Parts: sequence; C-alpha cells; structure tokens
Amino acid sequence: MRHKRLRKRLSGSSSRPRLCIHLSGRHIYAQVVDDSLGQTLVSANTTDPTVARVSSDSGLIRANTATAAIVGREIALRAIAAGISSVVFDRGGFLYHGRVKTLADSARDGGLLF
Repeated sequence: MRHKRLRKRLSGSSSRPRLCIHLSGRHIYAQVVDDSLGQTLVSANTTDPTVARVSSDSGLIRANTATAAIVGREIALRAIAAGISSVVFDRGGFLYHGRVKTLADSARDGGLLF
C-alpha cells in the first residue's frame, strides 16, 4: 500500500530515471528504471559477484548499513558509466532511515543527483 501510494507521484523519464530500491532480510537491491520505456537501465544488488566479494568478510552476506553503502556506491558508478547523472529516488515504501538513508547518501557521494 505504501509503495503504491508513492508510485502515484513518482515516475522516471528518459532524462531523469527512477532509482528504486528493495530491502529484504538478507539482500539489498537497487535499480535505475526508465518508466517511459519500461526498461531497467542499471542495477546493483548484494547478489552481484562484485558487490558480494566486497561486502562479505566471513562468507555470509548481511543486509546491513555497510552493505547498503557498498550497493549505493556501486549503483552510482554504474549509472555514471551509463551516462545517467540525475535520478528520482523511490524508497519503495520503506522509511528513509537506516539502510535506505545510507544507500541514498552513498549514491549521492558517488555522483548521482536527486
């Protein structure tokens, strides 16, 4: 219900796509979506081998704030490489606190504007 309420107001376009996130108990997912084309442009999550290699110190991946910072930095790098510099942030119905805030801050530090 919260996500549907947010999606009424948020929409990504070709000039400013939508950065949407999803959190589960074990993983963090982030993707940049162009809603006008219905296409995912860039994605990063904790199941990617590059992100998992950096975030797993004991072989077990946890969806904590440190992992959220890594995913945020990685999505920013991939978006900049794809030519995307400005996005609309879609928190997916989650509160802007903890992992969501950390991911957004690290994506901003990586060079994304929202």
